[in-house]
This record gives sequence, C-alpha cells and structure tokens, in this order.
Amino acid sequence: QVQMVESGGGLVQAGGSLRLSCAASGRTFSVLDMGWFRQAPGKEREFVATIGWAGRITKYADSVKGRFTISRDNAKNTLYLQMNSLKPEDTAVYYCAARAEGTSLFVSDYDYWGQGTQVTVSS
Repeated sequence: QVQMVESGGGLVQAGGSLRLSCAASGRTFSVLDMGWFRQAPGKEREFVATIGWAGRITKYADSVKGRFTISRDNAKNTLYLQMNSLKPEDTAVYYCAARAEGTSLFVSDYDYWGQGTQVTVSS
C-alpha cells in the first residue's frame, strides 16, 4: 500500500506560479513510477505529467508542456509539480498517483491515488 498526501494548491492569478508536492509513505517510493492528473468540475480526470522511478523519464500533456515541470526527490519520498504561467483553464483538483510498472498517461493504469489539492487560477 502507498499513502500519498498532496499540498501546495491555492488561488493564484493568471500568469502566476504554484508548486505542488505529494508526500508518499508505505511502499518504497523510489521504485514507483509517479504521475500528476487533474479534474475540473464536470470533466473527466486527465493526465498532466508522469515521471519514472529514477527521474530520467518524463512525459507531459501538450496543454502543459513548457509551463509545468514534474520532478521527484526519492530521499524525501516526495513528488513535485512546478506550475508556471498558469491559465484559468488550469483550474482543477490536482491528484498525484503511483504505479510500479512504468510511466503511463492513463488514469486506469495507476494503483494508488492521493486525495487531491485544489488549484484555482483567476483571470
């Protein structure tokens, strides 16, 4: 089992920045492949970014490429999402997720989820 807790969400103006964190416990964090997803009201949960267990492989949704950066600190059991140049359409609940079988863009491939943190971007 893996327990994950997201933090760092909040209200920010368009063009601003936020850094999300996801603190993991339980199963060894350093062997897990991690992802960030988001869900806006009335919409399905969607892929944002993923990172391999060693941090060498990263993938991003086209909508955030060049603005968001996913990273991890295995010594601290923590996953990060640096979000710059935020837009109102980035408003959503952001979730971190974990799996142990490679990076993936698909919600259904992840075994463990955090409770989410709200990000609201005002125009």
